[in-house]
Amino acid sequence: MWSLWKSYSMANTGKNQTSLLRLAAPVALATFLQLPLAAQTSARVSHSPEPDLQGIWTNQTITPLERPPELAGKASFTKAEAEAYERQVANENNKDRRDGPADADVARAYNEAWWDRGTKVVSTLRTSLIVEPEDGRIPPLTPQARAAAQARAEIQQRPPRGPEDRGVQERCIVGNSVGPPSLPTAYNNNLQIFQSPGVVVIVNEMVHDFRVIRTDGSPHLPSRFRFWLGDPRGHWEGKTLVVDTTNYNGKVRFRGSDENLHVIERFTRVKPDEILYQFRVEDPTAFERPWAGEIPLHATPGPIYEYACHEGNYGLTGVLAGARADEKRAAETVGKAKE
Repeated sequence: MWSLWKSYSMANTGKNQTSLLRLAAPVALATFLQLPLAAQTSARVSHSPEPDLQGIWTNQTITPLERPPELAGKASFTKAEAEAYERQVANENNKDRRDGPADADVARAYNEAWWDRGTKVVSTLRTSLIVEPEDGRIPPLTPQARAAAQARAEIQQRPPRGPEDRGVQERCIVGNSVGPPSLPTAYNNNLQIFQSPGVVVIVNEMVHDFRVIRTDGSPHLPSRFRFWLGDPRGHWEGKTLVVDTTNYNGKVRFRGSDENLHVIERFTRVKPDEILYQFRVEDPTAFERPWAGEIPLHATPGPIYEYACHEGNYGLTGVLAGARADEKRAAETVGKAKE
């Protein structure tokens, strides 16, 4: 229990301290109560009145969030089409290919053994994880959100003046797959769900972020309290856990979102080894209209591995040192030109 809290504290240096204090007690309680389940690799029968979502699950898939332009108008594959698409993507993603110049080889970075994106499309055979709107694409950003995105892009084009100029993923503050909504990425696509009376905890393998979801009927915190992963509140609708998350701090910028992001998630155990995960995204100041998606989560033996990111932010130190060195060389060049 202490090691889990210590890891979270180290990974969240600089986050809202109110958030840390609020999370400490329920996480410690939930972890303590569920310690015997930590090593469990398969689902068990629950004796609680609520459906049992506990276990280790993966959202690993090569199905893209948005429908590719070449599949416009096609909501689902046939089985044969899915198999052909899987072969195509496997070849395109193969980091061990040697069919290009040296710079292409370097750009492929780590070899294929380091990637864990999966090899299959989702079991529903859909061509995108987005199910609404019908075109399977994220709706356009509002003019306000486009202007904000342009400003961020301009910052990325110049040497960083400080760590705040780099993205939250690069600074290891929040993983790009944690959400909410939680989406598959290149690796570490696993999550573990714990349940206790009045609380559900979701531990994400990527950047070892975890979400504490109160299911005790307590309301959202006042809007003045803002958090990196928002303020989640859950309730049960039959077999489905519904999670309503608001109060984002607006710094994660999920697909262009801002502090008005509102996400509704639904977790439904449809089979002993499968959870249907559905989500709906609303942000009237960022997106022209709401959008929604779904991903089947499949039981996996695990385990959940530790994710250290760059401990001590040594990588970020190098990024900033390099920026200062570039500025120094540029100033020296200008000085010599004036002589």
